[in-house]
Amino acid sequence: MKITGVDFAYIPTTDIDRAVDFYGNVLGLPESARYGQRPGVEFETGTLTLAVIQTDAFGIEFERNPNAIALRVDDVPQARDELESKGIEFVADTIDSGVCHMASFHDPSGNALLLHHRYAPRD
Repeated sequence: MKITGVDFAYIPTTDIDRAVDFYGNVLGLPESARYGQRPGVEFETGTLTLAVIQTDAFGIEFERNPNAIALRVDDVPQARDELESKGIEFVADTIDSGVCHMASFHDPSGNALLLHHRYAPRD
């Protein structure tokens, strides 16, 4: 067996309408699929599909994801300013790790996300 990539990651929510507004309108991600009768919507990031599901409709207990999904952007300070202008609160100052910039925030359900930009190669 050889794993060749990651197709999607689930993002749990308790309010699909609020989540769709956040991922589609606030983050500006294109919607690519709806799950018919069930409250699930997929959004494209360019490298990974984010499958947002209202967990109770799938028989799953809601648990927010505390481990951030890193969303690649060209300019973390500019993207952060844009999201802050839309009312998004960040949990800390932007981090400069020496190879990348990162800024952490949460979606409306409390799932961890972060803006990320690598500006130097890995050693």
